[in-house]
Order: sequence, then structure tokens, then C-alpha cells
Amino acid sequence: MLIPEGRCVPIYNSHGDCRRMIQVQCAALLFDLDGVLINSTPAVGRVWRRWAIEHGFNPEEVVAKAHGRPSLTTVREYLPSADHEKENREVERREIEDLEGVVPLPGSLELLASLPADRWTIVTSCTRPLAEVRIKAAGLPLPKKMITSNDISHGKPDPEPYLKGASLLGFGPQECLVFEDVPAGVRSGKSAAARVVAFTSTVQEPALRDAGADWILKTCSDVRVCGYGEQLGLSLRCEASS
Repeated sequence: MLIPEGRCVPIYNSHGDCRRMIQVQCAALLFDLDGVLINSTPAVGRVWRRWAIEHGFNPEEVVAKAHGRPSLTTVREYLPSADHEKENREVERREIEDLEGVVPLPGSLELLASLPADRWTIVTSCTRPLAEVRIKAAGLPLPKKMITSNDISHGKPDPEPYLKGASLLGFGPQECLVFEDVPAGVRSGKSAAARVVAFTSTVQEPALRDAGADWILKTCSDVRVCGYGEQLGLSLRCEASS
């Protein structure tokens, strides 16, 4: 079925469930890591919950704030007078050691395998050592170049991460499609002038929509590459309510 660029067409499966198919074109894809390509939520929760309890903070609050932004940002927010670099190194050490349950999310391996190697990269709030460990633990291909918290001065929701990610591949951000799972990441992509696909793997749809996501899907399983060339053609399978 040929679907015009950006247009939605309702598709019904054999059970009568309605999904919307959207045809999108872009030059390159910029993926967040945790919650988009891999599931590291249990490990993140364990590390930050322990850290919060040790420092007398509300664990649920700290874990929620830690998702989707550099760990150093969280450390600075909660311990303004501490040795931030020292604290962050300890958090990083714990995250590198805790890989239990770090697995690829549905469809991520298949989607990356279908993309030209020079048309996608990872833009993550992890440090480079942590990102590489998690990518390998999940069995994902390691991109030749990627953007981590070691490469930026201002983390998400600042536009810097995705501006640098687009530049790394040689494209303008407006030519790229960003894939995110938390409001801070969505805002980062949108403020960089990119279009953003958000997954409901970490937070619920309303928060992603309020952050400005252009399309909301479940996982990478809802993305298919259907055309190659100067522009990549993608089919996005959205929920009917999106």
C-alpha cells in the first residue's frame, strides 16, 4: 500500500484492531539507547535506588529523574556541594557492573540490521564506557561513531546532543528522525529541529505528547524501512489514538 508522506491510513488486523500506518522520509536516524534500543530499566532502577537510599533521598523520585539524562546532572542536582566527579564515577562503576536484565527491546536488532551503517547512530546520556558495555551486553551492533555524555557540555533536554548526532552523520537535524522514550529526550530532539518518534517503553503517552513528540509508537517493532536512497522511507505503525 502506498501511503503519502506524513499521512495516516487506518489498518485493521484480523481481530478488528485498528492501527495507523504513517509514511515518513528522512536522511538519517538518531537513536537514544536506554528505553529505545535496549531495556536497562531494571539495572538503572537498582543502581539509583541504592544511591538514593544511601544519601537519604526518595528512591522513586531519584530513579524517575535519572532516566534519560546524564548521571552527572542528577548527582549535581541532589548533591550540590559534593565532589560531583567522584560521585559520578561511583555511579558509573555500579552501572557498568550491573548488567542483569540488559536486553534488546523488541524490533531493535532487526531495525538496525535493515539500515545502512552510515545512516544511523546512537545519542545517549550514558557515558561512553557504560554505553559500550550495555550495547555489547544486549548484542547490538556498535556504531562506528556515537554521541555520549562524554561528548557534550549540555545534556538532554538541551538540543546539543542531537545537533551533534546529526552533524556526526553529516546531515542537518531537520533531515533526521529522532527516537526517544522520555520527555527530556523528546524535547532535546524537537529543540534541535528534528522530528521525533517516541516509544511508550518508559513513560505513558500523554507525557510524550506534551513534550512534543510527532509520533508515538510502542517499540522498534513498529518501524519498517521500506525505501532506500538519498532519503530513507519508513513506515510507522502507530496506535489509533496517536
